[in-house]
Amino acid sequence: MTPQDACKITRDICSRAPVIPVLVVHDKATARPLAEALVSGGLPALEVTLRTPAALDVIREMADVAGGVVGAGTLITPADVRAAKAAGAAFGVSPGATDALIRACEDENLPLLAGAATATEAMRLLERGYDIQKFFPAAINGGAPALKAIGAPLPQIDFCPTGGVSADNAADYLALDNVICVGGSWVAPAGLVARGEWDAITTLARDAARAGATL
Repeated sequence: MTPQDACKITRDICSRAPVIPVLVVHDKATARPLAEALVSGGLPALEVTLRTPAALDVIREMADVAGGVVGAGTLITPADVRAAKAAGAAFGVSPGATDALIRACEDENLPLLAGAATATEAMRLLERGYDIQKFFPAAINGGAPALKAIGAPLPQIDFCPTGGVSADNAADYLALDNVICVGGSWVAPAGLVARGEWDAITTLARDAARAGATL
């Protein structure tokens, strides 16, 4: 997969809704109802972070949910990439980018939303052909004002900021010309997931989707 093909697919996925839920799921039994709740609320693109032993099983479960597209987050190594693709991930997300990770995604035909925190990192990814990137960690790297400033000299790059993005500040990011969507965990709070309050999660997802659509 070429960087251009990867970016085309990634851009399509990121354009489906203003918010990509960033999910840390500990129990695969919650995977399907959680995905169904989020998709029903209007958030079809889901990022399952590889931070729990259940993550790959969660991806397998969510990959079968109608109307959704599930990706694997926290990709660090080529082994992560291969495992995520085998589990059914349709895209990958990484906190940063290394040559080995990028090559593995290209070899496995897994579109990558690679992370960048500085203008130099963003330029290096752009040099490799990646013009849609993750801005991470967004909040401690200056938030929306910093991303706006990066966009001035690099208008050809679109970003999905994550890390400290919440219901309170998501609109600040989404109002920027160089932001295609945001990633955040607030639409699937751990407490609601643990209690199986799927209707409440659908409501949070619907509110997030509507808020983004009004900008």
